[in-house]
Amino acid sequence: MDTAAATAGGAPGRIPVEDRGTVPPPRTAGPAAAATTTTDAPPARPGPLRHTAGRLRTRTAPLRAPHLDPYWTAGFFFLAFALVSLCRFRTMSISSWDLGIFEQAVRGYAHFQAPIVDLKGPGTNILGDHFSPVLIVLAPFYRVFPSPVTLLTAQAALFAVSVLPVTRAAARHLGRVPGLALGLAYGMSWGVQKAVDFDFHEIAFALPLIAFALEAVLRGRWTAAVCWAAPLVLVKEDLGVTAATIGALALIRTRRASPLAIGLVAFGITATAVTLGLLIPGFNGSGSYDYWSKFGADGGGATIPLDDALRTTLWVLLPTTGLLALRSPLLLVALPTLGWRFLSHEPHYWGTDWHYNAVLMPVVFLALIDALPRIRVSARPWLRSYAHHLPAAVLAAALALTANLPLSRLTEAATYRTPPNVTADEKLLERIPDGATVESDIRPLSRLIHRTQVFWIGDTGGLSPQYVAVQLRGDRTPRQVLAEAIGRHPHSTYVVLGDTADLLVFRRTSAK
Repeated sequence: MDTAAATAGGAPGRIPVEDRGTVPPPRTAGPAAAATTTTDAPPARPGPLRHTAGRLRTRTAPLRAPHLDPYWTAGFFFLAFALVSLCRFRTMSISSWDLGIFEQAVRGYAHFQAPIVDLKGPGTNILGDHFSPVLIVLAPFYRVFPSPVTLLTAQAALFAVSVLPVTRAAARHLGRVPGLALGLAYGMSWGVQKAVDFDFHEIAFALPLIAFALEAVLRGRWTAAVCWAAPLVLVKEDLGVTAATIGALALIRTRRASPLAIGLVAFGITATAVTLGLLIPGFNGSGSYDYWSKFGADGGGATIPLDDALRTTLWVLLPTTGLLALRSPLLLVALPTLGWRFLSHEPHYWGTDWHYNAVLMPVVFLALIDALPRIRVSARPWLRSYAHHLPAAVLAAALALTANLPLSRLTEAATYRTPPNVTADEKLLERIPDGATVESDIRPLSRLIHRTQVFWIGDTGGLSPQYVAVQLRGDRTPRQVLAEAIGRHPHSTYVVLGDTADLLVFRRTSAK
């Protein structure tokens, strides 16, 4: 071996050349050489904006954890629902006397008295109309904040809370993105939005109870399911049958005679029977249940046309679940609500307005969540594809329908403005002293219930109220309205206390 050649070949940076010893490597000039000599230079520091964004992402990472998605979704809808309700209240756009009815009931509870609702007739106990003792839960809040705003805020919170179990169940069974899609679609569902927009109702308590109960059913937590379903008997008289159906659902899914499930079935049916047969008639002045008249043709009206009933049922199932909820036994929980309607001749039950469809929304969405995992592994390719794309389609349908639903008003500037006539109306109503007796129609109610004793116009039970507050309709003059007030109370004299463009207030000056 040539020692010199080996030594030269092993030396770095040297090229062996035969018979000429060694020569230095050729030099490479130009930018390429410069680039090779700067490979060890430190990287450029990010700009201050990128650095701040990176720090913000790092610090907020725990808040973006998947398990928090349901809570953020519920919080978003609480703000949205509260804004819709409070903006309507601010503009005196209350659409019925229901808010006043429930405020009078809660006001009674808040002062440790019976829930007397004079709007339904002087001295009427609301427990003789609808059995909803759950309203007592709102009494402490109303005692501290005596305003209809308390009821509207509570309703927004209850509806928003129901979003939590729906979103959580969807994410658990379908994944994070489909779960969020169905959670958002549920919050924007037309049944929920219509209920938010229609004053206050006791069924606000039913939505979270049903949603949490059915989520527990999906997880196989039967004790939790029973505990969430049982309080439904305190929300409204007909929901005891819904609670019993949840118990029957537990029996179907477990395929065994669970004492808890059997107990819930018996408790729900018994509670409904006792409420309708004993409790409501006992609190009702006539000793009966007033709403029996809404069932069957004997109640004074024709039965609802079948096409109307089927059309509304399709609205409940198609845009919300793409009809796939029909493939889940959870849909059985909707049967009591639908059954009451099929027995009734009341057209409002089969409309898409008002609050009557809200209790069906958590049922159909959780039924869809239950059905989708099985359908995603179906042997039929078209059905598998349909199931995989359905969460996005349901969200798209909810967004499209929202363009004509209450949440769309949040995008309009006029929603946040108080019309001048409302300010004038409020100043006029402030001239009625606290504790006065007032006869009123719908528009003034929300500004009077919390501080005066209010009766419905024409239903004062012979009492001549100290004040009469009525909305001035376009086809009547103030003189005509005054004449009508004197006609209702012929033994009293009334004079105009004040008026605005759309409101009149009369004060009683003498009574015989």
